[in-house]
Amino acid sequence: MDKFIKLSSAAIPLPIENVDTDQIIPARFLKATDREGFGENLFRDWRFNKEGNVNEDFSLNNPNYSGRILVAGDNFGCGSSREHAAWAIHDYGFKVVVSSFFADIFKGNSLNNGLLPVQVSPEYLQELFTEIKKDSTTQIEVDLEAQKITIKSTGSETNFEINNYKKMCMINGYDDIDFLLSSKKEIEAFESARV
Repeated sequence: MDKFIKLSSAAIPLPIENVDTDQIIPARFLKATDREGFGENLFRDWRFNKEGNVNEDFSLNNPNYSGRILVAGDNFGCGSSREHAAWAIHDYGFKVVVSSFFADIFKGNSLNNGLLPVQVSPEYLQELFTEIKKDSTTQIEVDLEAQKITIKSTGSETNFEINNYKKMCMINGYDDIDFLLSSKKEIEAFESARV
């Protein structure tokens, strides 16, 4: 995984509540086991109409919005446990998803795949939507080390929680195997001491 320490980026708003994993990546696109290529079908049924034409009203298709941060409504990632949802969001180019609540399995899958879920209060989430609506180029800074998210134009900031182990892995670019390999000497020393 790529290391994640701090990101400053514009954001794409998705002010929809209860977005489930089938809306994130529809089941008909789950035929591959490789993480690559899922981004092209992210929110497929919202980005395109039934005829396959681009839905210009959907925020990801709006040329005014860009960035590596997705700001989503409450209860994001509910539904099935498919890891492909995190793969699709990451493959599309997002590094952070902000919401006022995440489904636990989606949150875990995200952290395991280099996508940082930042949970904020409903009030702060609304503040983010308001500032992005006022100025689509509004810069949002996410500082993983400080566990802080900031709206750069206003200075408004809030802290977020993250599991210490997952934080360490993201900062170092480790998946679980990389972490074990990074601890190889300590593991070998512990095993040697037990013999």
